Amino acid sequence: MAITGGAKTYTIACIVVGIVGALLAFIGGSAGVGPFALIGGLLAGLGSLFGVLFWKYGYLFIPLVTERAKIVIMTDTGYEIPPSQDVIVKNAGGVFYASAFLGIKIFESATEKSAEENLAYTQFFERAISNLKYVTKVAYILFVEDVGEKRKMIETKRAEAQLRLARERDKAQPDVLRMDKLEKEVQVRDAELSRLIKGVKPMGVIAYAQTTAVGLSKDAAIAAARTQANELRTVLANALNVEVVNLTGDEMLKCFEWEKFFPVTAQELEESVV
Repeated sequence: MAITGGAKTYTIACIVVGIVGALLAFIGGSAGVGPFALIGGLLAGLGSLFGVLFWKYGYLFIPLVTERAKIVIMTDTGYEIPPSQDVIVKNAGGVFYASAFLGIKIFESATEKSAEENLAYTQFFERAISNLKYVTKVAYILFVEDVGEKRKMIETKRAEAQLRLARERDKAQPDVLRMDKLEKEVQVRDAELSRLIKGVKPMGVIAYAQTTAVGLSKDAAIAAARTQANELRTVLANALNVEVVNLTGDEMLKCFEWEKFFPVTAQELEESVV
């Protein structure tokens, strides 16, 4: 079965079910028909619940639904998304191309490292890329974060870390390793606050990688893209000391869309990845 659309389509469908259920409940209640009111109430509740789930967590639930229902999503530009929703496929003259996307979670900014550390980081990155046998795109989307909101977030996380550290110290047998980890977290938050106080603007970054494979059949191209993505995930994670995850569903589609147009404001960008 082929359909078009993503989380928005599923959310709208759930809202429609909820509205129909609410109407049935109202009509059944007014006419004194208990079963209609009961069914309508059930539909209204389920429609509302799944509408919220698809809207907030579509990247988790949509792949589960499409894979079990064998649903193939077709875009208006000729791209195909298989039920697993982990790759994007296109047929070009009888040759199939499949692309997979990886999310890169960076926990340290370049401003937090010394010149020597940044040089070593660059060398590790070049060494990692040189080990790849296929073309890979690594994209960074940068934006200046709101200083006020950033400071509130840092102060909140710092206070939480201090509270956990105090509770650990008060234990009869405190965990030394956990205390050391919490102390380092507090130090990191202190350093972040210090930079903000000195006037250093906080920079946000969203990073992802894309790899594309080719095959004479759709299945061959998909299998090759998945293999390349797994290799790329291992290489980047080990070389750059970052967390790398496979993107599926709407998260993958956002990266695909960002290849053409990306959010124009920091607020729009932050809201798109919540």
